[in-house]
Amino acid sequence: MGAFEYSALDKGGKECKGVLEGDSPRQIRQQLREQGMIPLAVDEVAHHENKPHTRKSVFKLRRGISASDLALLTRQLATLVRSGIPLVEAAQTIARQSEKPRLQSLMMGVGSRIMEGHSLADGLGKFPHVFGELYRATVSAGEQSGHLDGVLEKLADYTEARQHLSQRVQMALFYPALLTTMSILVVSGLLAYVVPEVVKVFEDMNQQLPLLTRMLIAVSGFFRHWLWLVLIVLIVGAVTTVYTLRKPGPKYTYHRYMLRVPIIGRFVRRINTARFARTLSILTASGVPVLESLRISAHVVSNLPMREAVERAAQKVREGAPLARSLEQSGYFPPMTVNLIASGEVSGKLEEMLERAASNQEREQETSISLMMSMLEPILILVMGGVVLVIVLAILLPIFNMNDLVH
Repeated sequence: MGAFEYSALDKGGKECKGVLEGDSPRQIRQQLREQGMIPLAVDEVAHHENKPHTRKSVFKLRRGISASDLALLTRQLATLVRSGIPLVEAAQTIARQSEKPRLQSLMMGVGSRIMEGHSLADGLGKFPHVFGELYRATVSAGEQSGHLDGVLEKLADYTEARQHLSQRVQMALFYPALLTTMSILVVSGLLAYVVPEVVKVFEDMNQQLPLLTRMLIAVSGFFRHWLWLVLIVLIVGAVTTVYTLRKPGPKYTYHRYMLRVPIIGRFVRRINTARFARTLSILTASGVPVLESLRISAHVVSNLPMREAVERAAQKVREGAPLARSLEQSGYFPPMTVNLIASGEVSGKLEEMLERAASNQEREQETSISLMMSMLEPILILVMGGVVLVIVLAILLPIFNMNDLVH
């Protein structure tokens, strides 16, 4: 029995959508007709989720789910499994409790796979764009070891921590982004509308205007006449940059350059180190083999040179070298993290030291973000105030020198 998404017309002619379980699309259509509905489309959940998307469906953003939804789903599943509820019933319970049709169809699909005799990891594997390789490998290890409830609890903590960090970063960036947008709009309005009206007052005077005023008039004229060209250049440049950075060579070069930038490089190292250490800690604690854990952990590292360093370290570990020494040779990972990993290898508590290293990097990362945002806000205010001050001075200087201009 599988889960099927359907769209149908009810007795009033209104289109409605939902999820039903059945053996085939034909049986689902029969169920709909028995309910007095006219079926329009019936599609198996797994097939619908994994089929190539058309251009129209791309804009619906159906490929994944939000971090908050994944965190909530994982916590619910962990709680139900720890309570002793069978996996099929747990998946169906989450589907019934969810208010979002998207999550309902996902969990109905997972429950259908489990009902057919597959494991939970196999059921999640039908939706790889929602449940990543880390997620599925951890669940599989928990099922094999018989500690699925504990593994799900760790996964829930992990997804909630990532969601919390993401929310903090978004909230920290919201005010500077809003302030920057308002600054651009204010300056654009002054240059496009206010300055030209004020300049008309001085057009009939044959005397030379102050340098600052002449510069402002030139900028305003360029802004009004060539703004469209500037926008086209910016758009073309952005599209070209995005397209170029999709290629492995330029993308690798860009990522390596980012590591060398003084402040940004340190931030990139911290965030990727924290992801790597946290992922490796969860996988090793769940019983996933070290080499497999390293392979999966490399994929959560977004910076390509650091990912390559992890892959080289995995190869050296395969040959018998210690993990800490292999990571240290790249020079990308902080000494604190390397030392903690070395201590974990010697003491046999690698997952505990990895978790401590991840917590340390995440704490430093949050401190750095808070410091950067606290510095960025007054800098933006000063810059905006300075630009407005220059515009006001350029307008007022001719007024102050009005007597000289008249004579």
